[in-house]
Amino acid sequence: MVTETAAILLAAGESRRMGQLKALLPWPGGTLLAHQLAALSDAGVDRIVVVLGHRFAELQAELAPELAARPGVAWVVNPDYLQGKTTSIKAGLRALEPAAPESLLLLNVDQPRSAGTLDYLLRQHRAADALITVPTYGGKGGHPVILDGALRDDLSRITEETQGLRAVVQRHKAFTQRVEVDTPEVLWDLNTPEQYQAALSAEPPADGG
Repeated sequence: MVTETAAILLAAGESRRMGQLKALLPWPGGTLLAHQLAALSDAGVDRIVVVLGHRFAELQAELAPELAARPGVAWVVNPDYLQGKTTSIKAGLRALEPAAPESLLLLNVDQPRSAGTLDYLLRQHRAADALITVPTYGGKGGHPVILDGALRDDLSRITEETQGLRAVVQRHKAFTQRVEVDTPEVLWDLNTPEQYQAALSAEPPADGG
């Protein structure tokens, strides 16, 4: 079975610097978690796996209506989330089996992106037939990272000690395209209340390109 596009949405962390669960922070459309699921779905992602860990029962309750409304959404609990983000990526990969996506998008729940930006990046990824696509703003690399499904085995071997996803991108640097966008949202990483408030007040463009 081939799924054209799949996404792993990472939501397992402890949110220590934020002081509360980031996935449940208010965001236009509901919560950060609800926003991310809507944006990914609206961008044409066929299947979304949400990786849970810290206080997963609370997030499962938030996910319940999303699961009912979006048949392509599923969740998995990563019992090893305290060992680092690489364990959550690998948990998400296992949850996608046996499907083999042509494109795989990786995103953290605290990196809110608009559907327009996600759609633009996915289209650029497909058009270039690149192994990896990394968005940039002002020349600085951001997220989401989009990978060809052929790199699934590479991802399944990542570890915290070998710099995780960064090592995969570096290994295939010659086959990675960097796509410059005109919205700083690709750099948003909401780790603190100050970063959250700054992003909440921003207005990214609709198309991302």
